[in-house]
Amino acid sequence: MSNAEENVENDASRPGGIQVIARASAVMRALGSNPKGLTLTAIAQHVGLARSTVQRIIAALEAEQLVEPVLTGNGFRLGPALAQLIHQTHTDIISIARKSLESLSEHLGESVTLSCLSGKQNIIIDRVVAERELRVVVPMGQSMPMHATSDGKALLSTIPEEQVREWLGTSLEKLTDTTLDMEGLLAQLNEIRRTGFASSCEEHLVGVSACSILVPTFMGPHAVTVVAPTSRFNMHFESFKVALQECKSDIALFAGGR
Repeated sequence: MSNAEENVENDASRPGGIQVIARASAVMRALGSNPKGLTLTAIAQHVGLARSTVQRIIAALEAEQLVEPVLTGNGFRLGPALAQLIHQTHTDIISIARKSLESLSEHLGESVTLSCLSGKQNIIIDRVVAERELRVVVPMGQSMPMHATSDGKALLSTIPEEQVREWLGTSLEKLTDTTLDMEGLLAQLNEIRRTGFASSCEEHLVGVSACSILVPTFMGPHAVTVVAPTSRFNMHFESFKVALQECKSDIALFAGGR
């Protein structure tokens, strides 16, 4: 039984209002674990509720923009209102980091992001999209596969190995031919803990690569990431690392991290 199912069962005897909140939370956690979206039937299976009940919950959440339909018309995913709430929670860090992110993006000519841990997921809380014809646009506020993204791996490196296994489970989704398995991921996390740098070469999407650096702040560890088409990434990887180190120093100076 999943954690979401257990939570729903544990809340079954609570007063109606609290039970509705518990069920809505379970639905949102299920969607958070599946950023590509889930159908109503799949959500119902994840949370252990009737499809009709899930449909009513989704309708209420959609009205508040906490969930939204997947563009293909096949299911739902977390919505823009959640990204806005996360953004407001991290406003201080975002305001501190924004100028550095803009400078980094302008200097490299690539898109950059700022990420943090939220629950058991990594969330992009700010981004600067490169002003060029061929660029990568990363979605705001949505959880990305931690085992296959450079910022996800950077943030995973801040927790113990046992916790990594607990969060991700024993079988990691194979998204591309270069996606790491658990043992490969754990070995890479040890190197990230040593250097503070993480990279992902087409492990999440073919044609897209990224590198990240951990940034300590008064709100915990964050990751700054440069995302680029793989051809440019391979050509400029070393300069990306140098620029990320400079960006980290700028942000950490004002964000209270050590």
